[in-house]
Amino acid sequence: MLNIISLGAGVQSSTMALMAAHGEITPMPDCAIFADTGAEPKAVYEWLDWLEKQLPFPIHRVKQGNLEEHSMTAHLSKKSGKRYVKSIIPFYIKAPDGSSGIAMRKCTTDYKITPITRKVKELCGIGNGRLPTETLCRSWIGISADEAHRMKPARVPYIKNIWPLIEHNISRNTCLKWMRGKGYPVPPRSACVFCPYHNQAEWKRLKTQDPDSFAHAVAFEKRMQQTYVEKDEVLRGVPYLFSGLIPLDEAVFDDDGAQADMFGNECEGMCGV
Repeated sequence: MLNIISLGAGVQSSTMALMAAHGEITPMPDCAIFADTGAEPKAVYEWLDWLEKQLPFPIHRVKQGNLEEHSMTAHLSKKSGKRYVKSIIPFYIKAPDGSSGIAMRKCTTDYKITPITRKVKELCGIGNGRLPTETLCRSWIGISADEAHRMKPARVPYIKNIWPLIEHNISRNTCLKWMRGKGYPVPPRSACVFCPYHNQAEWKRLKTQDPDSFAHAVAFEKRMQQTYVEKDEVLRGVPYLFSGLIPLDEAVFDDDGAQADMFGNECEGMCGV
């Protein structure tokens, strides 16, 4: 049976991988898989390059496509004749009547789970016929003990999700202490630069500490608004990345602001870890 880390390249999954490299979590993984959305901050890709050199097992990088570009592409349904978007992020929508809502989230499934599952299938030697019902892979998910509500079983029978950090009662803060104790640098936050699940503190951090990523998010939001206003039948409203329903470049972010950290809703444990 293969042991494979689903690597988000953030604090928890990186710590888990390094703990395994030190023999503190066993057995030694066969490999790790990083699903690249094409929209991570530059710091995440630089961290991944560094992490790769620290591990005694390989990291496979997989990619479904460019989430940013696909999020702008509206398709025409042959059945209904209406436009739709295949890979949509959970942005906030302000309708013409002033009401608001949040878009359905498909990005995690399309750009994280699907490419990782495809790679696991390849590594397990599973063909295109009938899928095996026995467990062939234990997928290590980097959810920490303080986020146990995000645990969720795998979607296919041949993969069994496990959560080593939870099994060892390791929280995110414990991960950070372990990293500092080993003399390792602190991993960056792993999430798309334009993810609407960022809370106000994270938007403020990006704006003040990573202005290039923040500028990327601002440009993405403007382009997204222009695209969807032109295709009004897709959303029937104006999309925003910030729950305050104002443009990012006009927002004043508060460390203790009202927008909650929405990564708890990302119950697959594939983002922000």
